[in-house]
Amino acid sequence: MGEKKKRVAWGITGSGDRMPETVEVMKDIRKKYPDVEIAVYLSKAGEEVVKYYKLMKDLKENFGAVRVEIDANKPFLAGQIQVGRYEFLLIAPATSNTVAKIAMGIADTLLTNAAIMGLKAYVPLYIMPSDYKEGEVVTKLPDGRDLRIRVRKEDVEHVRKLAQMDGVTILEKPEDIYDVFRKHFGEPKV
Repeated sequence: MGEKKKRVAWGITGSGDRMPETVEVMKDIRKKYPDVEIAVYLSKAGEEVVKYYKLMKDLKENFGAVRVEIDANKPFLAGQIQVGRYEFLLIAPATSNTVAKIAMGIADTLLTNAAIMGLKAYVPLYIMPSDYKEGEVVTKLPDGRDLRIRVRKEDVEHVRKLAQMDGVTILEKPEDIYDVFRKHFGEPKV
């Protein structure tokens, strides 16, 4: 019998913060780990933001099928994660809404349901919250302009709660995703 195919589920929510940088890191990882299949899952808001940043074509060209949330169970990501189809679930970037829902155990969207069901089955969750540290953040809009955003202490408290959960690892920036792939799949082949 052959070796189990290496697969990762990558969820994208409706956060535009570091969206282009995250896509670039994931494209680079795909090249460096050609034997790892990366399946892309977009929340409904994630689809809107990906289109807003004009990244949908890029995702489809580099990762094949891009699945978009219909409801909390369609496409059936939670079940696939629970039965071990995917090595881990990566949600990057993650909105404060997604972070809060997972921290509170609310599984009413495709990605929150997949995260919570995956954690119940001991599948690692890696999440890169858009609201990582309290204070002010400057992010880039699709047209290149800067947008100043205040990160509230309430949002950071949800990140801290998530960080304490068994099986959850918080990522601060897109470059941290490289360490996740090294941990699971070793040094890159390319």
